[in-house]
Amino acid sequence: MMARTQITLEPEMQRRARQRAGDLGISLAEYLRRLVERDLDRPPLVGDVACVFDLGSSAHSDMARNKDARIAEAFPSAAKNARHH
Repeated sequence: MMARTQITLEPEMQRRARQRAGDLGISLAEYLRRLVERDLDRPPLVGDVACVFDLGSSAHSDMARNKDARIAEAFPSAAKNARHH
């Protein structure tokens, strides 16, 4: 048994959704059901912050102590603009 749900769409979004449903030869309700089902069946997005650690070697440099110089090297135009303001 299906449960009835009411949603509100902006007129342009509703027009485009009806057009897409028509292009597919299905009702707007079926189009929305398919979208929801596809989203719910998708595996959850999981990020692992550990993937950004240990990407390279710092060659024993002290990045915390030298961060301003390293940033200036990486973005020379930004450093130059910052000095002029």
